[in-house]
Amino acid sequence: MTDTFDMTDSPEEILPGVIFYSYLSEVQREKVFLWNHPTLILQVSGQFTLETSVQTIVINGGELLLIGKNQVGTMTKVPSPGAPYETIVISLQEDLLRTIALEEDLTSEAKYQGLPNRKIPMNDFLKGYFLSVVPYARQAGTETTDALGLLKVKEAILLLLQTLPELRDFLFDFSAPYKIDLEKFMLNHFRYNIPIDQFAQLTGRSLSAFKRDFRQVFGSAPRQWLQEKRLDTARYLIGTKHRKASEIYLELGFQSLSHFSYAFKQKFGHPPSGRVFP
Repeated sequence: MTDTFDMTDSPEEILPGVIFYSYLSEVQREKVFLWNHPTLILQVSGQFTLETSVQTIVINGGELLLIGKNQVGTMTKVPSPGAPYETIVISLQEDLLRTIALEEDLTSEAKYQGLPNRKIPMNDFLKGYFLSVVPYARQAGTETTDALGLLKVKEAILLLLQTLPELRDFLFDFSAPYKIDLEKFMLNHFRYNIPIDQFAQLTGRSLSAFKRDFRQVFGSAPRQWLQEKRLDTARYLIGTKHRKASEIYLELGFQSLSHFSYAFKQKFGHPPSGRVFP
């Protein structure tokens, strides 16, 4: 499956599909991202906020974040006053990690049990590493060969392990996701607008097994349940919390305000006007 994260509308790919450079000058909030691979983010300047169902993490210029695989969440990017937002993103894809594991005789010793997203303490070695990457990002027309780019990724991984040896289990666990509690997962993640097959992957199931288990747990098909759950939540937020439809439709997984308003009226018989509903 293709990664869905995209740092800007037109990101600069230092090494296509692996190392990205992001630059923007306005606040940008993304609807939803799915990380299939561990992802390393250096915040050059500005502020980056990651929100998942279990964590909210903020990093600022000079800070480093490692995002775990098989997660869904949202990101907010805010430039510094009078300065641009800049970040470097490295996707630690499984095929590359497997190659490095073989070359360096690195294996996972146990199932990783820590937090799925971790700030990495910056040190002189990591600073020096990213200083060597930044010129490729900032100099238009500079090309990075695949061999050099992959060498830079390998260097990043070895420096991470030198900084935090326990990341071996984080990075080199290649087992399939455990078949997790479907009810708990869906109640925590129903707001995210991702395809059903990706919900299945994140719960450690094939698509057919996901649909079968879903009907056993919730008594309906996934798409129907998601629509009902999102609309019921919207009704509560508008009627009780006095939120506006324009404020909540994206965070509840609807692609447009018009689609949300139509679905809301179809279910409840009136538009999402903001009045207190009976």
